[in-house]
Amino acid sequence: MNGSRASYLIVALTVAGLVGCGAPIDEQAAPPQLREADGDAPDLSPFVRLALDCAEREYPNKIAHTMVADADLAPPRELHPAFYGCFDWHSAVHGHWLLARYARVHPDAPLADEARAVLGRHLTRARIAGEAAYFTSPERGSWERPYGLAWLLQLAAELRGWAADGDPDARRWAEALHPLETVCVSRLETWLPKLAYPIRTGEHSQTAFAFGLALDYARAVGDRELAALIENRSRDLYLDDRDADLSFEPSGQDFLSPILAEADLLSRFLTPAEFADWLGRFLPGLAPEAGGRWLPVARVTDRADGKLAHLDGLNLSRAWMLERIADALPPSDPRRPVVRRARDAHVRAGLDAVIGTHYAGGHWLGTYAIYLLASD
Repeated sequence: MNGSRASYLIVALTVAGLVGCGAPIDEQAAPPQLREADGDAPDLSPFVRLALDCAEREYPNKIAHTMVADADLAPPRELHPAFYGCFDWHSAVHGHWLLARYARVHPDAPLADEARAVLGRHLTRARIAGEAAYFTSPERGSWERPYGLAWLLQLAAELRGWAADGDPDARRWAEALHPLETVCVSRLETWLPKLAYPIRTGEHSQTAFAFGLALDYARAVGDRELAALIENRSRDLYLDDRDADLSFEPSGQDFLSPILAEADLLSRFLTPAEFADWLGRFLPGLAPEAGGRWLPVARVTDRADGKLAHLDGLNLSRAWMLERIADALPPSDPRRPVVRRARDAHVRAGLDAVIGTHYAGGHWLGTYAIYLLASD
């Protein structure tokens, strides 16, 4: 993707309706519609191609694998029959989310058939049963928690919504995924009541970002108990926070902002007035007179280095978090233009970097670009 393209990919999300608590699959909301500010459909194919190219690429592969016996020594395709590609499990999972989102929203696009073919090969009952079996070892109780679990739930929500549109393949895939979806929900429900402190890293273990994804899932599928649990624990862990200082971010290999992710999470359930008051206490440095240096974009020095390339993802994730923060403030709040200016700078920097030259970023950044373009 070139710079001129990225400079005007300002995307809106329209949703036909909200999902009611407890709604069955057939009553779920219509899919989001992606559009550019000038009315033309954005060319998402570069991002989709990145996911297609790695979904069935087994190596290189980083296995975060706890072995309890010699029998646990196996290649990725045997350990994870559905999600063995894209370098690691969570990247494979959210790569499948990307393919599902794209094929659902753009069914007639050139790559939609390829996306459906990958989903059809991987999301079978037998393969998902193998994935669910991996979770049965008690020594793997914290595996992929919370990041991978949350992305799996996002995939489940996407497939459920697509099935509700009447697509028979999506219904079959959603039903096949359901046992693994149930495992992930159970893992979160067991863990959240025991979590005494938030996890404020800029990588996979961060709680705020995963809580947001999981809360979106719970609302989408009508799981009122999970939604209430996540909201209540979020209030316990974050509502009293004060005086965050963005000058301490980013760390050298962040792809998520601990501070902005927290604000992004709370914006999901506080009223505009409550959120405005809370944000004033939490981020006192965000003022109407704040200039362009309030939140400079992250600089990447070597995109061939997987950890340093995380910062490209940080620019993308910051962009969608800033957008949600701005939207959550009251319309007259003078901080909204400041937040939106920072958002625009991060959109440009983030999308310019999704070029796929190096597998270190190519195996996952496409998902972050699509998530940005589909975020409200």
